[in-house]
Amino acid sequence: MLGLIGPNGAGKTTLFECLAGLAHADGGEVKFRDSRIAAAHRKRALFYLPDAIRPWADQTVNWALGFFGRLYGRSNNETSETAGALGLEALMSARISSLSKGELKRALLALALQTRHQLLLLDEPFDGLDLRQTRDVMTLLKTHALEGRTLFLSIHQLVDASRVCDRVVLLSAGKVVGEGTLAELKVKAGLTEGGLEEVFLALT
Repeated sequence: MLGLIGPNGAGKTTLFECLAGLAHADGGEVKFRDSRIAAAHRKRALFYLPDAIRPWADQTVNWALGFFGRLYGRSNNETSETAGALGLEALMSARISSLSKGELKRALLALALQTRHQLLLLDEPFDGLDLRQTRDVMTLLKTHALEGRTLFLSIHQLVDASRVCDRVVLLSAGKVVGEGTLAELKVKAGLTEGGLEEVFLALT
């Protein structure tokens, strides 16, 4: 569980789009399993879930989950378990266009988690969720990480990041200002106490 941390406008979404091959990068390279992977082939290695998209707006949540389930060879039970874990049972017949921000976020996360990709890039996975929903989604994402998936999450809420991430990358104005565990970042920042917020303020 790797967190990409930074305020709005820091460049988190831009970095994700470059990694996914959707935006041009001026430099650097992306490697997967020690081999350089071209932008056109990155969808084989990772699944990128952007923030604030609304795919198939006229279709129902049930249709979208079923489509992804068939696309990635998931059983009906697996699809139902994912929907249940995200509290989508009461929304299955709702059209995607009618979903609130939080409902849409949970539906999109269900789609991403049904894929078979070992690397998921999730842009602001907790945005729009209430406290209980955020806790439940964190638990679910941790379960997928324990099962062998790598999750790269962009997060602007430092409290959320400190609760769910094993390591973090701190981004400020498009530049990486720190990377590591909280303990490692505290050493870099010269702090003996405090949390991720204090570390971020010290390094930016």
